[in-house]
Amino acid sequence: MDGMLQVELTTQERDMLVRGLRYVRSAIMLELRDPTRDDEFRRSLLLDEIQNLSQRLESTDPLGVRV
Repeated sequence: MDGMLQVELTTQERDMLVRGLRYVRSAIMLELRDPTRDDEFRRSLLLDEIQNLSQRLESTDPLGVRV
């Protein structure tokens, strides 16, 4: 990670971001792409990044550990 950005969010704002990430994830999964290994690899990495960010946002601990 290049740098850290800290923001304070209400629970409602966090939930809104998580819903948005789910929408983005769905859009990426439904996007028409060339069936190449490189493209599938890039898509998989992007989906993993979205999943990790979603999990961090859903966590109540700032370090990303669910309590």
